[in-house]
Amino acid sequence: MKFVSWNVNGLKACLNKGFMNFFERSEADFFCVQETKLQENFSNLKLEGYHEYWSHCERKGYSGTAIFAKYPAIDVKYGMGISEFDVEGRLITLEYDEFYLINVYTPNAKQDASRLDFRVNWDAAFKKLIERLNNNKLLIICGDMNVSEMNVKRPVNARVSFGFSSEECEEFTNLLNSIALVDTFKYLYPKKESSYTWRSYSKQKRGENSGWRIDYFLISEYLLRYLKDSYICTDVLGSDHLPIVLEMKLSF
Repeated sequence: MKFVSWNVNGLKACLNKGFMNFFERSEADFFCVQETKLQENFSNLKLEGYHEYWSHCERKGYSGTAIFAKYPAIDVKYGMGISEFDVEGRLITLEYDEFYLINVYTPNAKQDASRLDFRVNWDAAFKKLIERLNNNKLLIICGDMNVSEMNVKRPVNARVSFGFSSEECEEFTNLLNSIALVDTFKYLYPKKESSYTWRSYSKQKRGENSGWRIDYFLISEYLLRYLKDSYICTDVLGSDHLPIVLEMKLSF
């Protein structure tokens, strides 16, 4: 079973940069998208054989998530039930017999820290939600989590940037430890360096192989026995983020 996650930084723009070519080539069972920047379902998509789940932001051209799934969910939840977060369309949870699939686009604290309090409150609420869901079923969580302690080109300089603040890194560590979630890429490739999921559009920066790993597949520890691979699609353009893939030895 194959899961794909990709922050497309605007779905309409990404469609003009090869989105469908990658979508079809990936042959994913579940394709999760962040930062759609849409206020309604995109009717021009031709995703035969997929069920579409969309969560939109009320603000035009901002945030938004979607999941395209070959298998219909037993239940679907949009957001956390907290209006200040849910209006930004950052979270979709699909329920299946054996697991929850959670697609998340975590808020950015912004370089001037103007949304750091919002971000920290989000992290706390998201952690409570994950702990509650964990009481029922196994978890597969994916998306742009806007935090990275590892795989930063210049970690000393990066510490002054939000996304690397002590508050954000601590909250992310607490999330992983609270219910024994596993960062699948780090688990399989703990010594692999220069593994970035976000890179500047700048040709110079891409030439330097400079970037951050802020997109993840996290799974319940029990699911490690079914883990096949977790990797970054470094050859795919279309966004400042790269798609990430999770392959599991699971079937319906």
